[in-house]
Amino acid sequence: MALPQKLDRLLLRAEELRHAVNVAEGAQIGALSRELAELEPLVGKVEALRAAERARDEAEVLLSDPEMRELAEAEYLAQKEAVPLLERELQLMLLPKDSADEGNAILEIRPAAGGDEAGLFAAELFRAYQRYAEARRWRFEVLEYDEGELGGVKGATAEIAGKGVFARLKFESGVHRVQRVPATETQGRIHTSTVTVAVLPEAEEVDVQIDEKDLRIDTYRASGAGGQHVNKTDSAVRITHLPTGTVVAMQEEKSQHKNRAKAMKVLRARIYEQQRAAAQADRAGARRAQVGTGDRSERIRTYNFPQGRVTDHRIGLTLHKIDRVMLGEFDDLIDALTAEDQAARLAAEAE
Repeated sequence: MALPQKLDRLLLRAEELRHAVNVAEGAQIGALSRELAELEPLVGKVEALRAAERARDEAEVLLSDPEMRELAEAEYLAQKEAVPLLERELQLMLLPKDSADEGNAILEIRPAAGGDEAGLFAAELFRAYQRYAEARRWRFEVLEYDEGELGGVKGATAEIAGKGVFARLKFESGVHRVQRVPATETQGRIHTSTVTVAVLPEAEEVDVQIDEKDLRIDTYRASGAGGQHVNKTDSAVRITHLPTGTVVAMQEEKSQHKNRAKAMKVLRARIYEQQRAAAQADRAGARRAQVGTGDRSERIRTYNFPQGRVTDHRIGLTLHKIDRVMLGEFDDLIDALTAEDQAARLAAEAE
């Protein structure tokens, strides 16, 4: 359907909802009001577009009037430029929404290839995302931080809460490669290591129904850094979801109850993501967006410290400011990935 027809239908639906809200009763009012509230930003943008189109057309008529030509020309050019910009904004707003975009996310980082150096970089990358979250005033709660050797980690998990967290971070999933001279390297050789990053939409209980009989829950004594409770109480928890084979272990807290709650939060997010991935594969068929699948096995980015650059391989973007990125300045990368995704989705809608 052409854009003008889509916009006419949208305005008509908004008008129907305004009338329905006025005559509705009980629970119906809430549902209708929510739908209308979702449409209002679109309605405002449509009205801005229609106003720009009218102003452009009126100015074009006045171009033939010698006395008005100079003023009309400036107005005509301004509105002629504004109309396509407003049209694109509307097309983006009309793209199908990912229901998880506005919600929270679970961030998981694990060292892959590279031994101690991979663990060190995993810890540094985890801190970089923490700084990014803090700069955006999101809540960053560490769910798991399994320390390794030399200050690295064997794995780290966090819940990041705030408006639009998943939309901003979802393209970070994949394999992140680092090239640098490790602190333990005595001959100055550059090593290559990798870590895996997973960004999962946080699932509510209504999103994923987990039956208690499908769970195997084991408790054991925590190991590693953790204070007085280590090796004294069975505070650590391992939960296995039998139908999918998904396993989550948690030992960060001294309380078994708190570790179980955290483990369930991560388990629910992993199962939710599995369900979403299956549904998306069914809808998308063979088509893959240029920004990638978000799969943890896909190499997405290289951090080259000797050359001071970060390269995102999905869109061929290279930034020569690795120090700033490692301080949590991911916006240039994320903005470019988001724009590429939007372009790919617009192209698919036009097919």
